[in-house]
Amino acid sequence: MPTASSSRHRELGLTDSEYELIVERLGRAPNDVELAMFSLMWSEHCAYKHSRKLLRRLPTDGPHVVMGPGENAGAVDVGRGLAVAFKVESHNHPSAVEPFQGAATGVGGILRDVFAVGARPIAVLDSLRFGEPAHSERSRYLLEHAVAGIGHYGNSIGVPTVGGEIYFEDSYEQNCLVNAMCLGLAPRDRLIKSAAAGPGNVVVLLGALTGRDGIGGASVLASAELGEGDAAKRPSVQIGDPFTEKKLLECCLELLERELLTALQDLGAAGLTSSSSEMASKGGVGLDLDVSCVPLREAGMAPWEIMISESQERMLCVVRPECVGDVLAVCERWEVLATPIGSVKREPRLRVLDRGDVVADVPVEVLVDECPLYDLDPQPPEAPIYGPSASRQEGVLDLDATADETLLALLRSPNLASRRPVFEQYDPVVQSRTVRRPDEADAAVLALPDGAGIAVSIDGNGRRVACDPREGTIEAVLECAANLVCVGAAPLGLTNCLNFGNPEKPHVAWQLQQAVEGLAQACDALGVPVVGGNVSLYNEAPSGPIFPTPVVGIVGWLPDAARSGRLGFLHEGDAIALVGPFMPTLAGSELSKLRGETPAGPLPPKDMQAVRDAQAKVRSGVRSGALHSAHDVAEGGLAVALAESCLAGGIGATVELPDLFGECPGTGFVVSGPVEALAGFEIIGGVGGDALEVVGQLRVGLSELRAARETGLTSLLG
Repeated sequence: MPTASSSRHRELGLTDSEYELIVERLGRAPNDVELAMFSLMWSEHCAYKHSRKLLRRLPTDGPHVVMGPGENAGAVDVGRGLAVAFKVESHNHPSAVEPFQGAATGVGGILRDVFAVGARPIAVLDSLRFGEPAHSERSRYLLEHAVAGIGHYGNSIGVPTVGGEIYFEDSYEQNCLVNAMCLGLAPRDRLIKSAAAGPGNVVVLLGALTGRDGIGGASVLASAELGEGDAAKRPSVQIGDPFTEKKLLECCLELLERELLTALQDLGAAGLTSSSSEMASKGGVGLDLDVSCVPLREAGMAPWEIMISESQERMLCVVRPECVGDVLAVCERWEVLATPIGSVKREPRLRVLDRGDVVADVPVEVLVDECPLYDLDPQPPEAPIYGPSASRQEGVLDLDATADETLLALLRSPNLASRRPVFEQYDPVVQSRTVRRPDEADAAVLALPDGAGIAVSIDGNGRRVACDPREGTIEAVLECAANLVCVGAAPLGLTNCLNFGNPEKPHVAWQLQQAVEGLAQACDALGVPVVGGNVSLYNEAPSGPIFPTPVVGIVGWLPDAARSGRLGFLHEGDAIALVGPFMPTLAGSELSKLRGETPAGPLPPKDMQAVRDAQAKVRSGVRSGALHSAHDVAEGGLAVALAESCLAGGIGATVELPDLFGECPGTGFVVSGPVEALAGFEIIGGVGGDALEVVGQLRVGLSELRAARETGLTSLLG
């Protein structure tokens, strides 16, 4: 590595003022190893320097919160001495460069976040965004290989992929989004934190050999815009091995069960640098690490390479000296490489040694806590940021199309067509906890040992947020919560992944500020705490930024997993009702996209008390069995929600509707049941027949609806 200089720090992503601050704090210029470490820890990806101040607005306290922001994963109490740990993270830039390994290692990383707190991973969900597959070979390639990577890692390690979402928009053509969410189950009293403690304790590196893969990923690849020549960045994408991670997972859980570890931390972005320094910072202690002890996959690696390598399937733990022998014995039985590489020190400094020679020595506080935090310069754009959709030019939907033609076009569209070609590549039932699979209900449901259930969903709508960042983000939270309501679950906690463009640009800063405020408002109104999350910025190419895409994942609890709700109509003769303060608009809707319109707001403000009341009524009806089906009204509006309920149940419906295709996600529900069970609801029709009929507006047979929905995505993917 070249000697540290005023030009080298810029290559590593540090600004001139940041470099000067490092020199001031150290009282000298950083050497090569130290500069590499600072470039990671002071990167956007690790320091959240453009978002940390905003995130303080989010509510984090709640009666069920066991572990909140700041740990590897958040956790909520689900009763009977059990806790569910969960988190969502992004692997966007690596997936845009190398989609299979980028997506696979994204799954591997989020799994480690969950078992790092002592929870056994029990489910994975994914939230994906790509360019338009109808006219982009690159987007089809990214989709195919990212989905294959997710399936490869999850299926191989034996964790079910139980849900997710995929959307296609022009704005994601150069910057795809791959967000992965994992949840795990643990005895509440066995959860462990990552703070290093106990001067004299031993630092042990667990797992795979360290190589050169991933070097520079956090500081260069994930903290800057992607431009031309992205293929040259392939060496920065990590390589994953799910079979190694499976052994590491089981080994770590046994070590925790036997109470042999004082602290545990995964090695993700920034590798040894972030894991060691963050453990030291949280514990108020120092660490000495000797890189000559680190087992290497490649000969001749320099100390700076070892410290910033992002090789996968590695964990760092702190062990009492008298327990080291037992730890090594457990690791040997699981065929997991375990190597003591350092020790805990009283003085809060991170020292890196190479065969006893000090090659880096920095105060932990300076490395972890003193990165400057920036105030944004938010300004709403004076002109539209995003151009019109290419759909009109493709002739997807004529402006004079009939209601029948419009509904079929929506069901065929990539954003609304059946996801079966994708989720059939995932194993949704391994571990035998899955009660509701994809396409059976709006949220996945997993059984707990006592018969109760966990419900989980992940949601986001970049097009609506592009119209109105605050209201669009509120809708994302409401829709995710509505998905849980439809299976009878009450939300316990929320995690998020905020995917945005370059925050140094005023209009992106405004989008981010408004979205965080909307997230906070919705969480406050629903009483749902934020227990953790991730921020992914600089998702921007020369053609412009992505749609602002806050993705939210919510975990909830329901008393009886076996009685969780379904979305499909079930019984001939049932009444159908519309519940909630549904105020549809075509702004940012799927219909507006098919018409080639530019996303433009504003979106209508939400009556949050009315939303809460509607959620409570639907949840109560599902739990009691009074409602035979429940489905939230989201993309495509009421007509699409009704069509999906008909297709899921294999039975038709006749209804009267004032608005077919307007959207207001999270504020409306289509429910069915005996007419007496729907007293007080707005009854709009009944279940029966072999077609969906909206009186005076459309009538389409189930076979035609099914053909449109089942072939839409398949035809585009070949």
